[in-house]
Amino acid sequence: EGLPPAAIKAFENSFKLLATGEMGMIPEADISPASEVPRLEELAGAVTARPELLGECVMLKLNGGLGTSMGLDQAKSLLKVKGEDTFLDLIAVQVMSMREKFGQKVRFMLMNSFATSDDSMNYLSKYTELVQDDIQFVQNKVPKLDRETLQPASYEPNPGCEWCPPGHGDLYAALEGSGTLDKLLADGIKYMFVSNSDNLGAVMDLTLLTHFAESDSPFMMECADRTVNDKKGGHLAVRNADSQLILREAAMCPDEDEDEFQDISKHKFFNTNNLWIRLDKLREYMDSHDGIIPLPMISNKKTVNPKDESSTPVFQLETAMGAAIECFTGASAIVVPRDRFAPVKKCSDLLLLRSDAYAVVDGKIVLAEGVDSAPQMGLDSKKYKLVQSLEKACPNGTPSLAETTKFTVKGFVEFDAGNKFVGEVKIVNGSGVTKALPPGTYDGCTVDISANAISVTGGTITFC
Repeated sequence: EGLPPAAIKAFENSFKLLATGEMGMIPEADISPASEVPRLEELAGAVTARPELLGECVMLKLNGGLGTSMGLDQAKSLLKVKGEDTFLDLIAVQVMSMREKFGQKVRFMLMNSFATSDDSMNYLSKYTELVQDDIQFVQNKVPKLDRETLQPASYEPNPGCEWCPPGHGDLYAALEGSGTLDKLLADGIKYMFVSNSDNLGAVMDLTLLTHFAESDSPFMMECADRTVNDKKGGHLAVRNADSQLILREAAMCPDEDEDEFQDISKHKFFNTNNLWIRLDKLREYMDSHDGIIPLPMISNKKTVNPKDESSTPVFQLETAMGAAIECFTGASAIVVPRDRFAPVKKCSDLLLLRSDAYAVVDGKIVLAEGVDSAPQMGLDSKKYKLVQSLEKACPNGTPSLAETTKFTVKGFVEFDAGNKFVGEVKIVNGSGVTKALPPGTYDGCTVDISANAISVTGGTITFC
C-alpha cells in the first residue's frame, strides 16, 4: 500500500500492545485529580496578545471523518451549517478574517483521509487565497485484524473493507510520514493549533497562542469543565509516580474504579480535542523515540464489512492524539469556556446551530445577541438520527430557538420557519406518521399532535 515507515512503526506499537494484552489500565490509586489548571478568562489581564506569533503558527483541522453515523457519504465538513455555508466555508472565513485583521499570514492545513481528500480539496478550490499553499496531508490507514488470529483480515468482495483509519492519534505519524512536519519547521512554523473540523467553536485564539508561546510548554490541551453529560468521557489527571499530566479514557479505567471515574466533582476536566503543539519539541521527541509517539492503543470490535454483521469479526486499532500529553515533560492544560467545544455529532447539534440561537461572526459560530446560553436539545434519536431526516423535518426553514431553554421532540414532526419556541417546550407525535406543527409561538408548553386535535398542557400557544 506504500505506507511510510512512520505509519508502519506506529501500527507496530499498537499491535504489540494488543498482542501482549496491554490495555493501558490506569487504576484510581495511581492518579490524582488535576486541580491547579489555569483558566482562559484569568489570562485576559495577565497576557498581552502578540499578533506576530500568528506568522509562526499553523491552524490544522482534522478532516478525515465521513459522518457516516449521521447518514453522510462524503466529508462531514461539507455539510451545510448556516444557510448555504458548510463547515469548510466557515473555517475558510475564519482564516481569511484573521489574516486581514492582524496583517499576518495565518497558515492553514487539513489532515484529510483517503475518503475525504478529493471532495474537500475540490470544494476549497474556490478560495484561491487558501489553496495557493500546500494545505493538506493525508492520514494513514491500517489493516483490520481478524479477532481470532490477529492476522490482517481479508474480504474478497471489497478489498477496501480490509483497511480502516487509525484514529486522530495518527496525526503524529502522518505529519512525519508525509514530510509535513519538516516542511513546516523549515518554513519557520513553530506552533500548531489542532482541532476537529466539525468544532466551529475552536477558532485560533491569540491570547491562547501567546500564553502557549510564553509558557514554553511543549504541548497544551484545552479542557472544559465536566458536567453530568460528560461523566462517561475521558478526564484529565495527574500521574502520582512523576506528577505528569495524563488523559484517562473510560477504557483505561478498571471496573472497580468506575464510580470515581464518573465523579465530576473529583475529576473536573475533560479534553476538548483542541491541542497546541510545539513542532520543534515534537521533532525532538520523535527523533529520540524511533520516529513515533508511543500512544495507548484503543481496540474497537467490528466486522470486516461494517454493513454485514455476518462477516469476519475484526479488531480496528486506533489511537487518540490527546493521549500524547503523557509523553511530554512540561505538558500543560488550560480550562476554556464551553463555547470553544461545540462539535456537531448528531442532528440535535445541527438543528441548534442552524437556528437563530446562533450567529456567525468572522466565521465563528457564537450565541446570537440576547441569547445567554444554548437550549438543551432532545430530538428523538430514532427519528432524527440521519441528516436526511432532519432535512425532511424542516422543508420550509428552521424554527426559532433563540428564546428556548429546553426543546424536546418525540416522534416525527415537520417544522417550518414560522414555529417559535419559548422556554421549555416538548412536542409529541405518537401517531406513527409525519405531522406538521402549525406556525405559531409555543411558550412553556407540552404539545401532543398525535390525534387530529392538538392537545396542550401548560403554557400558551399563539397561532400565526
